[in-house]
Amino acid sequence: MSDLLWPGDDRAGDLFTDAAVLAAMVRAEAAWLAALVRHGVAPAEAADDLAGLIDAGDVPLVAAGAESGGNPLIPLLKLVRTRLESRNAVAARWLHKGLTSQDIVDTGLVLCLRDVTARVRDDLAVQVAALVRLADGHRDTLMPGRTLTQYAVPITFGLKASTWLTGILDARDRLAATATLPAQIGGAAGSLAAPAALAGSPIVARELAETTADMLGLPVREPWHTARAPLTGLADALVTCTDAWGRIANDVLVGARPEVHELSEGAVPGRGGSSAMPNKQNPVLSILIRRAALAAPFLAATVHAGAAAAVDERPDGGWHVEWSTLRTLARRTVTAGAQTAELLAGLQVETSWMTANLAAARPGIDAEQRSITPGAAPGEPYPGAIEQIIDAALARARNTPR
Repeated sequence: MSDLLWPGDDRAGDLFTDAAVLAAMVRAEAAWLAALVRHGVAPAEAADDLAGLIDAGDVPLVAAGAESGGNPLIPLLKLVRTRLESRNAVAARWLHKGLTSQDIVDTGLVLCLRDVTARVRDDLAVQVAALVRLADGHRDTLMPGRTLTQYAVPITFGLKASTWLTGILDARDRLAATATLPAQIGGAAGSLAAPAALAGSPIVARELAETTADMLGLPVREPWHTARAPLTGLADALVTCTDAWGRIANDVLVGARPEVHELSEGAVPGRGGSSAMPNKQNPVLSILIRRAALAAPFLAATVHAGAAAAVDERPDGGWHVEWSTLRTLARRTVTAGAQTAELLAGLQVETSWMTANLAAARPGIDAEQRSITPGAAPGEPYPGAIEQIIDAALARARNTPR
């Protein structure tokens, strides 16, 4: 899967593709079937891992059949049952028994999102390491500080990099706090009625849910068909990431302007060219990262809108609007995360231009310092304060959350 109109989407690879969603839903069905057998609810003959029954070539068939029932799980089940009949008729009869479509679709989405968050965490770690190097290595590199687009007071590039680092650390911590998504096992109306009837015991019904979640490596919680905080929380965490990346990209875009020339993207042959102007070298990574940061909040807002529209025991449209929205947000976040990691790894800090721009901004840029300490020589205001800010960010970076 690759999106022609979202350049860089191929960086997300097989994450959260249609094929990945089908595979995740089959895994969820297989885990439930195994739980039924393990707890003696289904006969031992029903055991089947469902391996090899579905592949990427089945996506068009399932997609074409999804409209009739309003979700892709219904045609997927029909296809799996048909193929399973010839190899294990008992398993075919027990497949999906006691569940509802939302159980498997939600759990499939959760499995896909888990893979996405793992990838994003890896890229955040790379970004943290790069920013630690930049902040520490440029703690004494003086440059103009700017507020409201105008010169403010002298700062160091190390301070700017530590501010970027703080945003990345905030995103890292937010993602760590929301990324553990639960399995969804509730039955038709979120009451576990069918599993309890199958098992002959509400206690065993809950054990079935716990076993299924454990097999998938997911936590278990009460049915959340209409309580969508797990997904809205993760969507918000992904936007926190794109916010932090967008903030970095914005500074690079300003710093890369020819008249500023304080920052530039690492040169990669063929990247950043113009179709009409061979003299141009556009900061294309920063442009694409900024694009993702601008688009992501509205996708998260749609996930929230779906949660707010939840009604009765299963939503009518509010649930459905989440699926492609989450996939789009997830893949775009992965893409932007990889682009930001590459941007920071190759970022060129033009120290001579920082020095020249600071000199050109004087004496006005030293006005605050002169007003506080009259007669002081131009230089870094408030010696030691910037060092403390940088050191605090570096210390926090060393504390990786579980």
